[in-house]
Amino acid sequence: MNRPNIIMIMTDQQRFDAMGCVNPAVITPAIDSLAQEGILFDQAVCQCPMCVPSRNSLMFGMYPSQTGVRTNRGALLDESRLPTVPLPQLLHDAGYFCAGFGKTHWNNTRPGGMGSRRGFDVRAEGQSRQSILCEEGAVMMDDEDPEGLKAYYEETAEFGSGEENALGYIGKPSVLPKEHHRDGFIHKKCIEFLDGYQPDGRPLFLYFSLIKPHAGFNIPPEFESMYDLSAIPDIPAPPWQEEPDTHIAAAMKASTSLHDVHYHRKEILDQLSPQEKKRVTLRYYANCTFMDFFIGDVLRKIREKGLDKNTLFVFLSDHGEMLGERDNRYSKYCLFDSSVRVPLILAGDYLSPALRGTRDSRPAMLTDLIPTLGAAAGIQPDPRLPGKNLLDTWQRSGAFCEFHGGGTERVPLAPAWMWRSAQYKLILFRDGSVLDDTALRGELYDLEQDPHEWNNLYQDPNYQAIRSQMTLDLIAHISTAFAKGPAFGDYRGLEPLTPPEE
Repeated sequence: MNRPNIIMIMTDQQRFDAMGCVNPAVITPAIDSLAQEGILFDQAVCQCPMCVPSRNSLMFGMYPSQTGVRTNRGALLDESRLPTVPLPQLLHDAGYFCAGFGKTHWNNTRPGGMGSRRGFDVRAEGQSRQSILCEEGAVMMDDEDPEGLKAYYEETAEFGSGEENALGYIGKPSVLPKEHHRDGFIHKKCIEFLDGYQPDGRPLFLYFSLIKPHAGFNIPPEFESMYDLSAIPDIPAPPWQEEPDTHIAAAMKASTSLHDVHYHRKEILDQLSPQEKKRVTLRYYANCTFMDFFIGDVLRKIREKGLDKNTLFVFLSDHGEMLGERDNRYSKYCLFDSSVRVPLILAGDYLSPALRGTRDSRPAMLTDLIPTLGAAAGIQPDPRLPGKNLLDTWQRSGAFCEFHGGGTERVPLAPAWMWRSAQYKLILFRDGSVLDDTALRGELYDLEQDPHEWNNLYQDPNYQAIRSQMTLDLIAHISTAFAKGPAFGDYRGLEPLTPPEE
């Protein structure tokens, strides 16, 4: 079998509509070129609306409640007890040469230590060697450009933790050259690798993962100047001031940290003029264009080296960005569409010509990527995984996502679960923490009639049948998924989960 090269390109916190192929207001020619050459999955969702659990879910092919990594404070530190084989290791063991540049966010080490590369032969990261993101044998930014990393941290110091306080979202023009941004270092190391790469008979798995458009919005002026402030749309305003009785209102009531982060940010952002709020949106779009510049240059180098032949490209992001919707709510940490929907594109000459330039509106999930890439690589599928091969003709009634708070809570919050079809979204949640036995409550939205999710139909008798069916579909899906993995303890191993040979 002539197995394809696999090129995975990933951004952080990029909304599903922050691409020119979906929203002409956003300038992303490189990403658009992939959509033109491939399949855009326009209803794709992540499995948890924050970085660490979403990325662990993607890399292990399991839901956060299966991996055990449910919030940004989670991590799998014991390499002998991983729930399944992570994607780079899976491909490495199948004979791929695996090169990783940029963010994985495994969180699989302690400060000052080094975590496992989990299958990557080559690794570079745009972080400090003291970061908990440091991996064994990886080149870290302060190894080669300590002054550049120091200058970057100085420029963003006022943006606070994760660069996402109110000032991080308001942003400012960057005075740094592109290469002194952390993503500039990731890009530099990837280009250096491609310049020197000589195929050795093994197919290539290249992972190129950028840190932004996640806040903060310190944008090189050349990208900000590509946008006209007068053309930036206003943020849709809901017909209420305070968040109504939803899962995120319940979460903020139960979590002091979620409450305080939102209201401290909101207190400042509420004072912005309409034009200043548009500037925030403009800088987010410009951040997407900044990342697209790096993506375009890597794609150019791949094509120059002939590595686009017999190749499967993947473009995705780990979750979305609320961008001021729902009463000046920024960041993620909720199950509304702007937070959970993600860009997802498969492209390249590995695809049938009939599929190129198409859209697929099935309920896709990031957990579908391991079955998809594994099939392309000729890897026997793991029957414990809940995902599907995106290139097969499957059907499912909806897509799943879960939310467990931000991770700073002393006791984890009670989970909220989402089941989403193209037309409807169901959210089931409870108040308080996992220790509280409170009543189950819910939200139901008609996404075709109410795309902003402002009108909760959960108690509307006209939607009782839809609510009941979606509840049954959700329970059936997760009960089946959770029963299969991460560990299946039958004495016959995975044999009971493996379909008989036809």
